[in-house]
Amino acid sequence: MTTTAWHADPLNWGNGPGIFEAFLEPTCPYSVRAFNKFDQLLSQAGEDKITVKIRLQPQPWHMYSGVLVRCIIAASTLEGGKETAKQVISAIAAHREEFEFERHASGPNMDVTPNQIVKRLERYSGVKLKEAFALPDLDREIKWHCKYARQNGIHVSPTFMIDGLVQPDMSSGDEVGTWVKKALGN
Repeated sequence: MTTTAWHADPLNWGNGPGIFEAFLEPTCPYSVRAFNKFDQLLSQAGEDKITVKIRLQPQPWHMYSGVLVRCIIAASTLEGGKETAKQVISAIAAHREEFEFERHASGPNMDVTPNQIVKRLERYSGVKLKEAFALPDLDREIKWHCKYARQNGIHVSPTFMIDGLVQPDMSSGDEVGTWVKKALGN
């Protein structure tokens, strides 16, 4: 049996010494709000001063969380790596309600299969995910994200860490300038 080597590109942007980690669940409205601020955060803080790292935080009450997290990780193995994954996250964010359940347990998605979710996401993102989604050991990368969150006591999304320390007073509702001050120690 031949196995194809693959590499999941880390979901990191910027190259500065300040480490801003965000634990996100892709269909959580608060995670989406945080995700949509990361480009502005990098711009205001300076890519040479901060590194933004997305850590995926699948949560079972978001019923398709595991499928969507797997799609994002799968996208990071494709050409373009993290930028392709970002394209997939952006598509989920833009169409969040089409990947979620009403009150976490009802609505039209009750009759949708994981294959249909993957096809829907391919259509919205323009990224062909099916083959990468099926990588037999892709779960090792997903498990890494879960283990990393657990070892740091992360339970909710979004949760933020700066330089390895959880920031319980940070919120997706904060102004980007507030994040910049915290991240750079100003």
